[in-house]
Amino acid sequence: MKQAIIIRYCEIHLKGKNRGFFEKLLKDNIKKSLRGIKCTFSVMHSRYLIEDFNETDLEIIESKLKKIAGIHTYSIARVVGSNLEEITNSSLELFKYKKGTFKVETNRADKKFTPNSVETSRYLGGKILEKYSENLKVSVTNPNTLLYVDIREDGKTFVYTDVVHCMSGMPVGSAGNGLLLISGGIDSPVAGYMMCKRGMKLNALHFHSFPYTGQAAKEKVIELSKKVGEYNGGIKLYVVSFTEIQQKIHQFCPDEFMITIMRRFMMRIAERLAVMLKDQTIITGESLGQVASQTIESITSSNSVVKMPILRPLIAFDKNEIIDISRKIDTYETSILPYEDCCTVFLPKFPAIRPNLQKVIDAESKLNVEELIDNVFKNIEKIQL
Repeated sequence: MKQAIIIRYCEIHLKGKNRGFFEKLLKDNIKKSLRGIKCTFSVMHSRYLIEDFNETDLEIIESKLKKIAGIHTYSIARVVGSNLEEITNSSLELFKYKKGTFKVETNRADKKFTPNSVETSRYLGGKILEKYSENLKVSVTNPNTLLYVDIREDGKTFVYTDVVHCMSGMPVGSAGNGLLLISGGIDSPVAGYMMCKRGMKLNALHFHSFPYTGQAAKEKVIELSKKVGEYNGGIKLYVVSFTEIQQKIHQFCPDEFMITIMRRFMMRIAERLAVMLKDQTIITGESLGQVASQTIESITSSNSVVKMPILRPLIAFDKNEIIDISRKIDTYETSILPYEDCCTVFLPKFPAIRPNLQKVIDAESKLNVEELIDNVFKNIEKIQL
């Protein structure tokens, strides 16, 4: 039995004269993801078609398609000749173990094929009922199973029942480049996934505080970055040592402003790295009011030290919503591993929840900001994932 995978997009249909750019980018991303897998790839009337693959590779192909932004749905279809006998036999085979209600929908691109679409659907429905009347009945409004029959001009017909939903969104690379601040927590990998879904190509930046945070904490972030990279066509992770900066803040600045000043340093470092990488924005996993560093006053303080836009895709999400997505993208179990990140080092008992910006600036003036940032960039580590 010959099979094909029909791939559909959704939002790209809304594009105007530059629609071809998005279609080509999605096609290239799919082909790149399937590199090394034996198959043929073609375009079929605003859809993509994968054929001539080994059945043993089907599970791998499906897992990859589900992680490609821009793909709305796909179906695994039986490929038969465009004649009623083959179409009927294939349809009956698909319903061998089905129960409940069903409906047949026929698309007849080949107008030379007879009977017409309505008559074909009626004929196939009758044949299915005739053979499986004990288990099946017709419902045109809310069927348990939809049989799709797609009759093409080239003599092929695709017969299938299942439609698998994927990421949707826009192809990665269509919305510019961004730098994701990734910690070992739940939120930042989800933020990265959300931006991939909107077509942004990501690099990642992690702040490591050795010896206060160990190798296991770093490996945890590497694993999380890999998982985000699966939706990003791979990812480059940059790791910087944040220890000296934290020690200086702890030594010279009031405890209540430690987190606020630390975040300001992170933004400065992120902006400098982003400029070096030609990224256009910084992305964080902040959610408004979730912790002390995520109040509007704290966010305003962090924003004030950079000119580059900062995107916060989770800003209005509650924790349960974020956890749901983290489970969906398979980062949750890694995120909750008990290894501390730099944000848990030197934590004050009573951090400022609504820090006064001028007081923060005054406290920060005791530090040689530029020298501390320069030191960070002397030993930055790049990991290709």
